[in-house]
Amino acid sequence: MSKEEILKNNLDYTLFSWGPQKGISPVNAQRAEGVYVYDRDGKRIIDFSSQLMNVNIGHGNRKVQEAVLKQMNELSYVYPGMATEARGKLGKKLAAVAPGSLKKTFFTNAGAEAIENAIKLARMVTGRQKIITKYRSYHGATYGAVAAGGDPRKFPVDRDGAPGFVHVEDPYCYRCPWSQKIDSCNRECVAHIERVIQFENPDSVAAILFEGESGSSGCIKYPPDYWQKIKAIADKYGILLISDEVMSGFGRCGQWFAIQNSGVEPDIISMAKGLTSGYIPLGGVIVSEKIAKHFEDTPMMIGLTYSGHAVGCAAGVACMEVYEEQNLIARARETGAYIDRQVAALKEKHPSIGDFRNTGMLGCIELVKNRKTKEPMAPWNAKASEMGVMSKVAAKIKELGMFTFVRWNWIFVAPPLIITESEVDEGLGIISEAIAIADAHVK
Repeated sequence: MSKEEILKNNLDYTLFSWGPQKGISPVNAQRAEGVYVYDRDGKRIIDFSSQLMNVNIGHGNRKVQEAVLKQMNELSYVYPGMATEARGKLGKKLAAVAPGSLKKTFFTNAGAEAIENAIKLARMVTGRQKIITKYRSYHGATYGAVAAGGDPRKFPVDRDGAPGFVHVEDPYCYRCPWSQKIDSCNRECVAHIERVIQFENPDSVAAILFEGESGSSGCIKYPPDYWQKIKAIADKYGILLISDEVMSGFGRCGQWFAIQNSGVEPDIISMAKGLTSGYIPLGGVIVSEKIAKHFEDTPMMIGLTYSGHAVGCAAGVACMEVYEEQNLIARARETGAYIDRQVAALKEKHPSIGDFRNTGMLGCIELVKNRKTKEPMAPWNAKASEMGVMSKVAAKIKELGMFTFVRWNWIFVAPPLIITESEVDEGLGIISEAIAIADAHVK
């Protein structure tokens, strides 16, 4: 089939996410290897966001491919009430790396379903309904998950959203809602959350659901003691703590799960993305032994046709072995530190760089028109007509052979964990050339 026919079939017979369908120009991808995707004209594109921050082990890993084929040849699918070797093996490996007493996993198809089922479990265990989440957060696109998040993409879906979600402010230190400085504040961001819980009646709150580390909402980096203080509030009121590690897990933030950077043990972790690095769809919810025991005599009323899918679990096992064999968790910390240094040098060169927030290899460059006033280069939730020079920045990045996300005034830096320093330099060189366009708009 010709490249023209392939593209035409995609445009004529399929729908693409998150935007108008007219005028789109998707990459006509043919193959991928390492940190590169190749289109059907042979153009090499450096993948600087691991696609959707999920291809953590890089593209084309033979170990995972072979594990999938082997499992399909043996057993492709049985219903979730049957045991398989791959399912049990993956569950055991997850228990070994999860914090504290988190031990048993319920497998889902992807991240949004992991969030949905974490919420259901919290409500069943506590007998409470409300979930505390953040305004600047994204937890998935299914009905409950999108209502839980604060991302403005949810607004066209439903005017009111699913019930039971209460949103709070983020610890956005670069743009602190309380006009404080991180080294001298009293963590007003934490006191605010406790006040909201008190206003909402603590006995009605089932869980606090936060991302292990902020992702697509701008990589808003938590203060170093933030998770500990949130955990203390949760314990004080008997509220469960859910860490959404869909994006921030599996080495992305320099630990198996980002919350481990703070030494805090949540009650529930939702995961997906890096669990299989996107090779096969798979997600999961891992719970503490206390929660697991709750359901020993009480029916656990959740279920999915493809829960514990043998092929997905086989991919997960192989993927976790890749993390271990290639030491990718530690490597993410080391490469992340290198990225920090290189972007710091870029900040000296480009006056439009206002802030860079990064944990491990989940980072975001924020562009501003003025460092003193912090006026963003494009406003939050900007329409296409309001993107201004950021549209040119995004176009230049694509033209120079890079795939990464440019959202409003943010440029994301989240390449596969296997990336080398020379490949980091290649990617940041492209971003630097694009940012030069924005520099001309600095006041």
